Amino acid sequence: MNSPLPFNPADRRRFPRFRLEPMYAPIAVRFLDSERFDWQGHAYDVSQGGCRFELDRGIEPGTPVAMQITLPTMHAKIYEPRAVYVFANVVWIEDEDEPGPIKMACVFSRFARAGDEQRLLRELRTGLYRAAA
Repeated sequence: MNSPLPFNPADRRRFPRFRLEPMYAPIAVRFLDSERFDWQGHAYDVSQGGCRFELDRGIEPGTPVAMQITLPTMHAKIYEPRAVYVFANVVWIEDEDEPGPIKMACVFSRFARAGDEQRLLRELRTGLYRAAA
């Protein structure tokens, strides 16, 4: 990964996180042994290095997955979603016994297609996204 956004020394994270409106940030997840994105959900925040998201089904931490993240390109003055594809590892999961979708987080291991990392960074640099706590 290259071209990081500015680093904030007060934050322990390597990359700054940005809040997303879940209803406008759909994701799709698949296990690496599958060719189909079988699980649909929403992203809550994203950075150059990972994502916090929800699905109707929990995924065990340590599980490698492929993910499609769709961010609205509001800066283009039209709503035209552009997907970013990543390979990631799930790093934590909230209590699966709670009702409703299950929140999880993943760390990106690599971007799947040429240009995906630059597309994500370009979107995050528009100034339209607020920093996540």
